[in-house]
Amino acid sequence: MKTNITGRFAPSPTGRMHLGNVMCALISWLDAKSQGGRWLLRIEDIDTQRCRRDYALQLMDDLQWLGLPWDGDVVWQSERNDIYQKHLDYLTGLGLTYYCKCTRNDLMASSAPHEADGRIVYPGTCRDKGFTEGALRIRVPEELEKTHGDFIVRRRDGAWAYQLAVVIDDALMGITRVVRGRDLLTSVPQQEFLYDVFGFRKPVFMHHPLLCNMAGQRLCKRDKSMDLGILRKKYLPEEIIGYLAYKTGLIKEYEALGAAELLNAFSWSRIPDEDIMINGECLPASVGQSSGNPSS
Repeated sequence: MKTNITGRFAPSPTGRMHLGNVMCALISWLDAKSQGGRWLLRIEDIDTQRCRRDYALQLMDDLQWLGLPWDGDVVWQSERNDIYQKHLDYLTGLGLTYYCKCTRNDLMASSAPHEADGRIVYPGTCRDKGFTEGALRIRVPEELEKTHGDFIVRRRDGAWAYQLAVVIDDALMGITRVVRGRDLLTSVPQQEFLYDVFGFRKPVFMHHPLLCNMAGQRLCKRDKSMDLGILRKKYLPEEIIGYLAYKTGLIKEYEALGAAELLNAFSWSRIPDEDIMINGECLPASVGQSSGNPSS
């Protein structure tokens, strides 16, 4: 039965997806589809120096190969500049934005890390300086000043900041469920503030554990042995999906399964709170021995 649930996957095409990205896509897909909802795809390609169209097209092919199809048309952030500008103008009209000339080194030298997680909190240095160029920051209410500070909504090079773009896109796309890694948990107060300022309806935020190597470092695109370029040559999609289902607690013993076969098994109560460790070999020895020819 269809519902009003709408989830999304919003990767940045800066390289090939790795196993951690696939886990995020899988959990997000299952979260939406197990409730009869829609699952949308947004390509977050506003960083023109790092994002490439061919990476995005490969990412889309990888999702199809994994059995994680999306609904509707793909949304490209690079095609939404006018939308972001309109909303930034609204914030400026409210008197909430100002230019900041502080560099990262300036902030490191003048600010103490936030005691909870070590983040550098902007101290409001340029709030009332009246500068006419630099990065654009937004004035936050008092309850956010100490924990998050005034955050950037447009970078000094003109690129749109993540916090601004993601809130506008999720709201206008009708996203009701935001599923992402727990490394983005600290973004919630900033984004909820923007939802309130714009008058948007807030989604439900769900954060899953991260996939980490045995040293406790989360997987990244530099971990080439765990990216889809390597994995597609060694494993079937069902083997990868089944392995992730086992590691996230959705199934008790490993078996090769398609994503659609996990719909009835999906429950947030089964997913661990702690980060998930995997060894350098990535998948267990029994994986990769199924019949069939993995696709490259």
